[in-house]
Amino acid sequence: MTMIRIAIIATLAAAALPAAAMAAEPAKPATQAPAEKPKYNTGETDIGTLLDDPAAKAIVEKHIPGFTTNEQVEMARSMTLKAVQAYAAEDVTDERLAKIDADLATLK
Repeated sequence: MTMIRIAIIATLAAAALPAAAMAAEPAKPATQAPAEKPKYNTGETDIGTLLDDPAAKAIVEKHIPGFTTNEQVEMARSMTLKAVQAYAAEDVTDERLAKIDADLATLK
């Protein structure tokens, strides 16, 4: 091959590379795994489940002292803390529920 022919082929090949690269599918960013849903929360998890988990029970007791040892708590086992709020609004406040949810979110 002559030098001119090699130069022409090299030039054409070099010109084709950017076009081929542009035609290729762009790299996709790494997909993030969806945020892990907390194990428990005050709006969906029934009180019985929270009472049966020592760590969750301690969190509830920390934010609503006396709640887990109240004689009537057994009657509320099938309810959520959010539902109990309607009957004990002074003790089960939005602020306390938010703090409980934040602490419950740390449980694995």
